[in-house]
Amino acid sequence: MKKVLYRHLFSKVLGLSLLFFSVSIFAQEEAAEASGGDAAKGKQLFNQNCAACHSLDRKMTGPALANVEARLLEDEGLDKEWLYTWIKNSPGMIKSGDSYANKIYAEYNQAAMTAFPTLSNQDIDDILAYTAAPPKTAVKGPEGPETPLTPSEPGISNELILGALALVFGLLVIMLLLVNKTLRRIAEANGVVLEKEKAEKRIPIWKAFAQNQFLVLVTAIFLLLASGYFAYGWMMQVGVDQGYAPVQPIHYSHKIHAGDNKIECKYCHSSARVSKHSGIPSLNVCMNCHKSIYEYKGNPEGPSAEDLANGYTNEFYTGEIRKLYKAVGWDEENQQYTGETQPVEWVRVHNLPDFAYFNHSQHVSVAGIECQTCHGPVEEMEIMEQFAPLTMGWCINCHRETNVKMEGNEYYEAIHAELSKKYEVEELTAAMMGGLECGKCHY
Repeated sequence: MKKVLYRHLFSKVLGLSLLFFSVSIFAQEEAAEASGGDAAKGKQLFNQNCAACHSLDRKMTGPALANVEARLLEDEGLDKEWLYTWIKNSPGMIKSGDSYANKIYAEYNQAAMTAFPTLSNQDIDDILAYTAAPPKTAVKGPEGPETPLTPSEPGISNELILGALALVFGLLVIMLLLVNKTLRRIAEANGVVLEKEKAEKRIPIWKAFAQNQFLVLVTAIFLLLASGYFAYGWMMQVGVDQGYAPVQPIHYSHKIHAGDNKIECKYCHSSARVSKHSGIPSLNVCMNCHKSIYEYKGNPEGPSAEDLANGYTNEFYTGEIRKLYKAVGWDEENQQYTGETQPVEWVRVHNLPDFAYFNHSQHVSVAGIECQTCHGPVEEMEIMEQFAPLTMGWCINCHRETNVKMEGNEYYEAIHAELSKKYEVEELTAAMMGGLECGKCHY
């Protein structure tokens, strides 16, 4: 049997390596237990309880919380028990006269932090572990700069398809010409004489057409009818702005707010419930959320190909939030209003004539009609546009086709019962209840 050199030495080295690896793993687990927190669970708890007022890297309603445990323990000389007590009952600590608690209370305009008595010490340890975790950095390319966002599967443009079809058509034409030329050469080589077409003197087509009175009459009638049709269609579009999508001074994406974030239309357009007009939301309504939402993070997978093509990047949306701050006079650094405001000249999208009367509350609160019925799928619109023509005929057709909702609507019970007998139907349309009377919509 052949003797293997250094067999025992190799076994010893392998055994020591395994022992060292096991000890290192055990040490890491002990360190994780000593830190007392799970950063992944802490992130979820942070987003649920803290993110409305705190950020990791900047001041908001409250202070920035990145490495807050280390800062308080090392710089301020506080212990972890102080943190537990502060998070669970901050108002109580302020009333007790705690010096650092009152210092924070005074620094942030005497706005006491919400108490979280339901959070356990382990929950707080998880949150602190998340605030102590190093931030994720962007992936760097081989030369150093950040890797640009590119669509994973770019679509084929219509221009490319048309160009390919034109190329194929051109090749077919060239092939036919070559085949024709080749066949002629073969015919001439075999002694076939090709007769040349004799030029005959023909009457010009326009003169022949002018001499035929029947064709002239039919053509004239056709042109008159076509002109009348297109003239009528053009005149019927006067004042109809269907598809109108103006550029606003501050870009507002209904797709992000109403679509991605599921914000109800009437949260911003609250007067639609009780007023004739839906109203333009005050910028203070925007600041209810954007005091805390100071940048747009977007889809974790990155912008879509369509958004990139239109320039709708995270930086673009964050820049629009800065325009909002400038308009309301919001100081991000000090988290307070400066009083220096600027008016925002919004461009109206839907504008009925002065002689037409439309009441939003009557349709929204009484009839229970969804906003999308008239305004279209706003939750899919990056730029708001006029979806419906808003013509008289469009409104009349809606009144003729829409049944009155009677569930929970006691106002219409008596009149509904009488008119149902009159028209011998179980459900009434808005037209049957007087929705076609001139005075309903016109002054």
